Amino acid sequence: MHIIQEEIGLPQFTATPVKKGDSTHAIFTFTPLPPGYGMTLGNALRRVLLSSLPGAAVTSVRIQAVQHEYTVLKGVHESVVDVCLNLKRLQLRKHSKEPEVVTLDVKGPKTVTAANLTVSSDIEIINPDLVLFTIEKGASCVMQVTVEKGVGYVSAQERNTQVNEPGLIFIDAVYSPVLKVRYEVEAARVGQRTNLEKLTLDVLTNGSLSAEEAVRFAAQLLQSYFGYFATEQKVEPEFMADFSRTGVQQVYDTTQAPVKETYTPIEILNFSPRTLNALINAGVGSIEQLTKCAEATLSNFRGFGAKALEEVKRTLAERGLKLADDQTEF
Repeated sequence: MHIIQEEIGLPQFTATPVKKGDSTHAIFTFTPLPPGYGMTLGNALRRVLLSSLPGAAVTSVRIQAVQHEYTVLKGVHESVVDVCLNLKRLQLRKHSKEPEVVTLDVKGPKTVTAANLTVSSDIEIINPDLVLFTIEKGASCVMQVTVEKGVGYVSAQERNTQVNEPGLIFIDAVYSPVLKVRYEVEAARVGQRTNLEKLTLDVLTNGSLSAEEAVRFAAQLLQSYFGYFATEQKVEPEFMADFSRTGVQQVYDTTQAPVKETYTPIEILNFSPRTLNALINAGVGSIEQLTKCAEATLSNFRGFGAKALEEVKRTLAERGLKLADDQTEF
């Protein structure tokens, strides 16, 4: 990581669902980040999310007594083109990579939906209420729909040039499970640094992957590519963040001049506003000062209650730190 992260701490990653209980739409925040990294990370994640995540889609359909998409389907209100467009809107989850044929055999009168498709245990239909077509009384329709798992987008024209089979109608395949990605970069502040950034990522999926799974998959994919550029020997290693150097207690040697104590801004601990304000108002502005305070000292601070004390102890423990056993003046 950037060496600035030693001073401002590790970026905090949070995921917040837009609606409670809905895992398909979430807002992700990454903060604090060095200057320029909001755009760098946001653009890279957005491009991978939209183009490189695996999903399932309908790739072709064969309808009984239909030779091409411009044929009239007897007893069906919609045209064959409309039926194909509706099939294109199917949202599917497929576990294996091999293509599979899904069947449909219906008789009218009936409004045919995705729930009428006969699928195996390998395929899940996420939007079973999707209307495919309406069939009149006395009419029937039999079709075989091919479902495949893939990445990105493959046009029907490209498939048609590879396989030209009479009666087989190819459909544009949009495999990506991500429906929308939007990111924003805002200003962030830690201590005296006011040029930091906060990245907000808005992700919406079709349900075959949760929004959090999509972001983690995209991050792992980027990591696998960047791994090819990494070598065992780091260039200028002293300019890479090493968090073992953060918050380390200084050791004084009586035979040498005293080493200047480090000052790590307390803001990087991401306390709640109430706790942070109580500490700053009491003159505790660094992690080093905080670790010299005992519980009794903190309890005497104005506006500092039991909840704030538990928050401080928990946060310090996450970094391998703790409060002083006895009261210490800083």
